[in-house]
This record gives sequence, C-alpha cells and structure tokens, in this order.
Amino acid sequence: MLVSTTETIEGKRIVSVVGMVRGNTVRARAIGRDIMAGLRSIAGGEIPEYTNLMSQARDEAVERMSRTAEQMGANAIVGARFTTSGIMNGASEILAYGTAVVVE
Repeated sequence: MLVSTTETIEGKRIVSVVGMVRGNTVRARAIGRDIMAGLRSIAGGEIPEYTNLMSQARDEAVERMSRTAEQMGANAIVGARFTTSGIMNGASEILAYGTAVVVE
C-alpha cells in the first residue's frame, strides 16, 4: 500500500478515487512508564517511553487505515494526515486519515 501525504504520487496516475479511509487507536499510559517519565522529567529533555508509545500508536493507526483501503479495493492512499486528541486523563486517540485511490 502506497501512503502519501501529498495529493498525488510521483510517477503514478490516479485512475479512481475509492473514498475516505481512516484508522485509529486509543492508547493509555502505563504506571511503569509514568514512573520512568516522572523521573526523566526532573532533568528535562525527551521522554523516550512516551515517544515510543506514540510512535507505536501512529504505526497501528496507519496499518488500520491501509487495511481498510485494501478492503475497499484501493492500492494507495493520498492526502494522509494524523490528528491526536485526549480522550481522558492519561489516554489519547491517534487518528490517521486520507483518501483511498487506485493508481497505475
């Protein structure tokens, strides 16, 4: 599955637009991560436990979006975007969305 943030894919021609697709996941922090993050926040800088958590969540959202596009008969997604929102204290939703298309 080709996934692009642009509206076109260089070297490919969009032959049909299948429709909007999305994939999401909701992730919550874990107590172990919170303890390590709290200790790291004292010194400042990046908190790798949360960076990894969010990276895994983005990957899962893209995988779900791609799977939906494949089920709809698409072989590419253009205009891919991410959005994040807080669901509750300590939990966030990652949403990946775009337009499923057939390219050749």
